[in-house]
Amino acid sequence: MASYSMGDLKKGLKIEIDGIPFKIVEYQHVKPGKGPAFVRIKIKSFIDGKVLEKTFHAGDKCEAPNLEDKTMQYLYDDGENCQFMDTETYEQVAISDEDVGEAKKWMFDGMMVDVLFHNGKAIGVEVPQVVELKIIETAPNFKGDTQGSNKKPATLETGAVVQIPFHVLEGEVIRVDTVRGEYIEKANK
Repeated sequence: MASYSMGDLKKGLKIEIDGIPFKIVEYQHVKPGKGPAFVRIKIKSFIDGKVLEKTFHAGDKCEAPNLEDKTMQYLYDDGENCQFMDTETYEQVAISDEDVGEAKKWMFDGMMVDVLFHNGKAIGVEVPQVVELKIIETAPNFKGDTQGSNKKPATLETGAVVQIPFHVLEGEVIRVDTVRGEYIEKANK
């Protein structure tokens, strides 16, 4: 396993501390007036999403985590776990709803997603940044409700609720930004 020292650290790097994989989300190199330089980082856990602050001095080391991304097909939710299948080996993996997290509200049956594994155990799911979903419930349009700034709530086929313009109707397919949870545009179908 690769080992990182203070000089190797940078934003976006994945590291492992005490057996837990983290991603560096903020990086600051500090040169105080007295004493040696050090690095202050904020790290986000891949396991529970908590953000911690840590300081590294010259000589401090951390390991590279044993992480693997696999593209898998989402099959269904059994009430406690989401079931995924490796389309090459047909092996199925169950991931708890808690570990799937926010990604669950954007997933539909048959969707391809990235599953993150740490030491062979599935620890998270990442959906594409833009997905196309069908509107299953929204308020009807009324004459004069076409101002661009006005929006109405719409429930999507996955159960997620987003704000959409008044001209978009129930039954239409829209493109949604899963990072911000916002309507982008109507899908061209």
